[in-house]
Amino acid sequence: MPTFVHGKGTAVYLDEFIMTDYFNSADVALTNDTAEVTAYSATSKSYLLGLADGTLSMSGMWTADTDGSDEELHAILGSASAANITVAQAGGTIGNRATIARCDEVNYSISNPVADVSTVTADFQGTSTSGALGAMTYGVTAGVQLSTGASIDYNALGNLAGVDAPLAASSSAGGAGLLHVPTNSISGGTTTIKIQHDSASDFSSAADLISFTAVGASTKTSEMVVCSGTVNRYVRATASTAGSSGSITFMVTFARF
Repeated sequence: MPTFVHGKGTAVYLDEFIMTDYFNSADVALTNDTAEVTAYSATSKSYLLGLADGTLSMSGMWTADTDGSDEELHAILGSASAANITVAQAGGTIGNRATIARCDEVNYSISNPVADVSTVTADFQGTSTSGALGAMTYGVTAGVQLSTGASIDYNALGNLAGVDAPLAASSSAGGAGLLHVPTNSISGGTTTIKIQHDSASDFSSAADLISFTAVGASTKTSEMVVCSGTVNRYVRATASTAGSSGSITFMVTFARF
């Protein structure tokens, strides 16, 4: 029997902001160019796969709140830096699927109907990355949630649950980790968040796969880090802090290439 997921449980993160309360629709499209290579004497057409591509569209309610939908969607339109976006299907459960994206916002629309709520629509174009981020085949891809997105007290940080997904096997082409920190009241020191991997489910030989930049005290942030080479079967998020009080909320997602 298939396990279906209701859309109402979707969570949306945009850079260092959780935007779930502002959106009510998120649509992902993944495509791959094809080039025809049909030769004489063929009885059916033949194609070669070309460049992969991905786009993301989101719509919801307009608000002038600080860090709300209008302020943040205006801020990233035309930005020289691509936005980090996570759309978590059935958000809040480690191991559930997520779409992770590094995108340029290419369209932002506001609608003000006379008899209904004001709404927003934003379209994003996935963009390949290189240089300091390493290499991504395309900027929108399927991943897995490694945290719940819930607030964690400074003295309760540690290893989160391991995930045997999405392949239930090791892979050899690297991957990308995406971190969002929308709230952070930890004071007295930085917080270190990593993704670890292991060939065993008990993580008895856990090794660091991705290390995000240390998060400063009371700092909100977002970062994508790309790794290359072997990714073992099991992955997990882990966090520690030198802080002495407060709590932190973070969402970590990971995609294999």
